[in-house]
Amino acid sequence: MRVQSSATTATPIAVATHREAPGLGTLQATLGVVAFSLTFPATAWGLEGFGPWSLVAVRSVLAAMIAGSCLLVLRVPLPDRRHWAGLTVVAAGVVLGFPLLTTLALQTSTTSHAAVVVGLLPLTTALCSALRMGTRPSRTFWTAALAGAAAVLAFTVQQSGGALTAADGYLFAALLVCAAGYTEGGRLARVMPGWQVIGWALVLCLPLSVPAAALALSYEPVRLTAHGVAGLIWVAAGSQFLGLVVWYRGMAAIGIPKASQLQLAQPLLTLVWSVLLLGEHLTAAAPLTAAAVLVCIAVTQRSRS
Repeated sequence: MRVQSSATTATPIAVATHREAPGLGTLQATLGVVAFSLTFPATAWGLEGFGPWSLVAVRSVLAAMIAGSCLLVLRVPLPDRRHWAGLTVVAAGVVLGFPLLTTLALQTSTTSHAAVVVGLLPLTTALCSALRMGTRPSRTFWTAALAGAAAVLAFTVQQSGGALTAADGYLFAALLVCAAGYTEGGRLARVMPGWQVIGWALVLCLPLSVPAAALALSYEPVRLTAHGVAGLIWVAAGSQFLGLVVWYRGMAAIGIPKASQLQLAQPLLTLVWSVLLLGEHLTAAAPLTAAAVLVCIAVTQRSRS
């Protein structure tokens, strides 16, 4: 109990330090966005060697092993009992729900089409934050957020031909569960280090992810390729753990609504990676959309939440 009390009293000091350095918080959130922007291309690579259920379960196990090792080496005490409900929401939304739903969608959808879910995620996260935490962003913030989301949505839908597919059901469901996970994780990152938030959420999923990985690998064929292994490693270490570490730290420093708006640039980054890594083609609308999104991000970052 004494160890937990000491850790609890030290945490607000660290959080306060992050709040005094919003530039560092913005940088950390941005690094998280860059990591997340590689998730869809890396998932597409992973699907070359693994089935969808195997890929999701194995990535969760690998990420939990990394996180659990860090927690053990640093002798981090268990979170307070009052935090486990929030960690369960993070685990359900970010560790299990979003990866599974988007992986299933990417079986029949291109990465450019799937990017529509990330274009809407900042607005959904801000709405979820307002409902969960009682935040009230300014009218300017909402206007810029809606404009940015509309620009990204129009661009990504245009890229996919404007057709709605069965994969869209997975994508919209992923949007909702991820927004809930981001909001709860950002709230918890105010009272404990962000890496511990995602670390404990990953460990919490081990009783499900380990048997799920064993079962999936026994039923789905595995073909080890360079792309398949590289994709698995990135979604496990980069997207599932390291990206979320800096992302939650950034959210704790600059606030959930402002951090979520940085994700307006994520679909465009994903499209760039799709060209470089998957050979997909972009239209001339990309530079115009990028400029509009950057303006919206600048406005949301300067407005008061």
